[in-house]
Amino acid sequence: MQSFHTLVAIQLNDTHPTLGIVELMRIFLDTEGLAWQEAWEITVKTFAYTNHTVLPEALEKWGVDLLEKLLPRHMKLIFEINHRFLEQIQKVWPGDMDKMRTMSIIEEGSRRMVRMSNLAIIGSHAVNGVAEIHSGLLRTQTFPDFYALWPRKFHNMTNGVTPRRWIHQSNPDLCLLISGWLRSANWKFNLDLLSGLKQHAQNTSLQKQWAAVKMANKLKLAAYVEKQLGIHVNPKSLFDVQVKRIHEYKRQLLNVLYVIHRYETIKKLTKEQRQTVVPRTIFFGGKAAPGYFMAKLIIQLINHVAEIINNDRDIGDLLKIVFIPNYCVSLAEVIIPASELSQHISTAGMEASGTSNMKFAMNGCLIIATLDGANVEIAQEIGHDNIFIFGAEAHEIEDYRKQVRENTFTVDQRFETVLASIESGKYGDANTFRPIVDGLRHGHDYYLLCVDFPGYVEAQNRVDAIYSNQEKWLKMSIMSTAGSGKFSSDRTIRQYAEQIWNIKPVRRPGPVPVSVERLGTLGIIDKGALSPSDIDMSDISLERMTPKDRSMMHPKMDKGYF
Repeated sequence: MQSFHTLVAIQLNDTHPTLGIVELMRIFLDTEGLAWQEAWEITVKTFAYTNHTVLPEALEKWGVDLLEKLLPRHMKLIFEINHRFLEQIQKVWPGDMDKMRTMSIIEEGSRRMVRMSNLAIIGSHAVNGVAEIHSGLLRTQTFPDFYALWPRKFHNMTNGVTPRRWIHQSNPDLCLLISGWLRSANWKFNLDLLSGLKQHAQNTSLQKQWAAVKMANKLKLAAYVEKQLGIHVNPKSLFDVQVKRIHEYKRQLLNVLYVIHRYETIKKLTKEQRQTVVPRTIFFGGKAAPGYFMAKLIIQLINHVAEIINNDRDIGDLLKIVFIPNYCVSLAEVIIPASELSQHISTAGMEASGTSNMKFAMNGCLIIATLDGANVEIAQEIGHDNIFIFGAEAHEIEDYRKQVRENTFTVDQRFETVLASIESGKYGDANTFRPIVDGLRHGHDYYLLCVDFPGYVEAQNRVDAIYSNQEKWLKMSIMSTAGSGKFSSDRTIRQYAEQIWNIKPVRRPGPVPVSVERLGTLGIIDKGALSPSDIDMSDISLERMTPKDRSMMHPKMDKGYF
């Protein structure tokens, strides 16, 4: 048993599986007969905890009464773990009752609760956030006392996504284009190689090919929208996308308020002035939690605004709004390759990382964003000149909240005008949307839409100006993809393996080196049609071969070794 942790690593994905710590202790104590200290040391070395959000609802608390009823043995073990931990706190900070109350696994009150995040930290040898800014907030705001106790326990593991799924599979034309210009397909397995595109970013031939790939993907999305929703969109318009879980902190509401502002601004323009307006199609998508009233009300507002704008013949194709229902991964594979601008506009300090921002950036989509989550690192990697940043920063948020709460913040008149339009009933029943308006007034604007609205409008103006210069836009788009290497899940997993799990890679058997002639003999390719340089060996799948063919390539292949 002493070597258990050298063979097993368990990563807690947020607080949901935290009882795994207690269950492993129960097995060690009750089944294996280990002494407490030995069992605890092995358990802590086995577990690590990834925190994915600072939102209170994700830092779970379970009722002591519930656990005593359903899992009495586990609850007894939790009490014992907490007792021993508090003895440790007493030695480090003698007599500090505030520390004891804050760090205790058990939260006292009218109903005693088990703080699962505290249990996860205490029972793990490593704790990490999923972006640099998020990991910093865990140390300074969410778990500062635990960081003071165990500073070496805290790490950062910035999230990543797999390019095999999000470029190779979902955007095959872009995949081929990248491989052609890099003269290799190896970038799919070493995403840092995308940086080779930087030297070609101003090449007019690449820009034309890049634009053609994007237009083909836009036509595909436009066809889907027309078939499924009956909405005709102009594929030559700027495709502006915000697809993610509907939540107030993600600020889909900020987006739709801007849509109203844009619409009403266009309506005031003369016919000649409208000639200079960049046409936009703004896509929304995402699901709301079943009981999340405000999120569902925001969806309702988006659709009411869309109905007004999409049926205004005076506006035509200058502005269209599409809410895509039932957003899922399969739809994302259609939407992301077609996107030209993607919105990641959460209140700074509230988004742990985000991963869709990485997917969009990989696919050459420019990002309009706050300095929150992985947006900070994306800006660093692709260059601040290639992203549209706006808004208050994390260290400014509490001061702004105080100003808003005390009604000392001066609200932009354009923001007030939009709220007044909603109040007038122009975009649906005013009473229906009263909670939205009231939630943005009277010191209630917790997510600081009024604070960031002016900067957001200015960032959108920069978007229009640059989109009018397609040569510059395409250069930025190529630079976005070229700077995405860091955001491969290969890098993330490698970091976990090296810094937390303490494991080394073991090369699996295969793929077996084989000549083009041999592949032609086996009938896998037409050897007369291709030269060796045309073959990307990484794309040869052993699963396509019969057991007989595999055995011809290697004597162990028909025995299940591969």
